[in-house]
Amino acid sequence: MNYQPTLTSPERTRRTRRGADSYDNVEPLLVQLAELDAADPRRIAVREDLIRRCLPLAEHIARKFAGRGENFDDLLQIARLGMVAAVDRFDPDHGAPFLAFAIPTIMGEVRRHFRDYTWSVRVPRRLKEIQQKLPCTIDTLSQRLGRMPKAAEIAEELDVDLVEVTQALIAGNGYRTCSIDAYTGGDNDDAPTSLLDTLGAEQSEYCTVEDCLVVKPLIAALPERDRQVLIMRFYEYQPQIQIAESLGVSQMQVSRILARLLSSLREQALRD
Repeated sequence: MNYQPTLTSPERTRRTRRGADSYDNVEPLLVQLAELDAADPRRIAVREDLIRRCLPLAEHIARKFAGRGENFDDLLQIARLGMVAAVDRFDPDHGAPFLAFAIPTIMGEVRRHFRDYTWSVRVPRRLKEIQQKLPCTIDTLSQRLGRMPKAAEIAEELDVDLVEVTQALIAGNGYRTCSIDAYTGGDNDDAPTSLLDTLGAEQSEYCTVEDCLVVKPLIAALPERDRQVLIMRFYEYQPQIQIAESLGVSQMQVSRILARLLSSLREQALRD
């Protein structure tokens, strides 16, 4: 359903000034709507008149949720859909006034929109519900305490677990994400930069550090002679002929020892 009737400026101004009084005369129309058969052509005109009269209510509620990262036109559309649902579902026989039914219905529709469709990353519903209550709760506690409330105080006010409040506060960071290609103002207005431009390049030394950390315990577990050969060749940079003289063996034996050790270390490192 995508109903968006228009209002002229004088009509909008007049109803805004009258505030709640503009809804006093919708009750008889709601009774009339409930009594008309679905096939009665008069029902369409009565329903459209009701919706038109209640449009300011939807706009008022949409503005209460503005400034939370969502486009106001989208919020207005959702609020109007909730208002149409309230008109269609209201039952005058229950005795409750229309506003007492319509306001929670419209606000519930907007809150569901925030909960289900506006998050950039997947967050559990429980944390979404707590996160939606945080702004009003923080404002209330700030006025009461004269300072920003602590997480424990927020948890006590909402009667929820401290861990859930902490997770909801952290989850708020995932409500909106920014593209790394999006341009932002740089040091000069004439030189906008993207987040990607500010990221550091991958350093080859990181791989070397990782390899060292992996191989270090494997080298430490080698027999003393094998470990000494590796140290002399790769840490002291001695040539094979000098290593052979130190160990009293031939250069060919040193070459075979090194080949065996390197192959074994590579196999163990990749396996681990």
